Amino acid sequence: MKMERILWVAIVAGLVWVLSNCKNLNTPAEDSGPSELIDLNNGKNASQVFVIDFEKGEKHNHPLMAVWAEDVNGKYIETFFVSKSIGKGIFDKASGGGGKWLPGPVRRPAALPYWAHKRGVKEADGLYIPTPETPMPDAIAGATPRKDFRLIATPVTPSFPRIFHLLLEINQSWDWNSYWTNDRFPDDPEYKTSSQPSVVYSAFVNLDDATVKYHLNPIGHGHYSGKTGELFTDLSTLTTALEIAKKITVTVRK
Repeated sequence: MKMERILWVAIVAGLVWVLSNCKNLNTPAEDSGPSELIDLNNGKNASQVFVIDFEKGEKHNHPLMAVWAEDVNGKYIETFFVSKSIGKGIFDKASGGGGKWLPGPVRRPAALPYWAHKRGVKEADGLYIPTPETPMPDAIAGATPRKDFRLIATPVTPSFPRIFHLLLEINQSWDWNSYWTNDRFPDDPEYKTSSQPSVVYSAFVNLDDATVKYHLNPIGHGHYSGKTGELFTDLSTLTTALEIAKKITVTVRK
């Protein structure tokens, strides 16, 4: 009888465990949201808040990026986010000394050339990227998120248009492929800092329509070494560069 009782208790406990786990399997998981949040909503203009959700792709590995707005004619308006190393002109790992990588000033024109030339600020050395002496504001120049993230933005430009063009440019070093090889441009050192060129994503957004989820789609890539601000619309030579981002969406917040 004692053994039968022990077996009975074990059977009941097992059934409870199985039912509990089945319930957990059938219950939808709660949406934990993005792993990182960048909140640029200063509350000054609640009618112009929009939210960008970035879902990283399989090849995401410490990329650089910039997010900005243009009017419907392609004229630059303002930047909402740029990776700190580009926005400040200082990389955390600029040079090696005593077995350690040390921060220092670095110029990387091939990183985000489309954004840089659209912004249109030419520095003393002829490059269209900020320097340590002319950095982007702390509010928009931040560390590149390592995982999925949400960017909440409120434009600060007066008379910001209700319909605008939102763009995101992203680039990642060391992502060579069979077309963009290490020796493709042997005399161009800037090319080697980029590998496959930057990818540019875009969508038109209407601030008066909060019912639509806008998807940013790739529209081209930047110059391979950042010499120009041209947008190259042929993406057929890119491979893993198109897998840094899995999905990028924008919604208007009312």
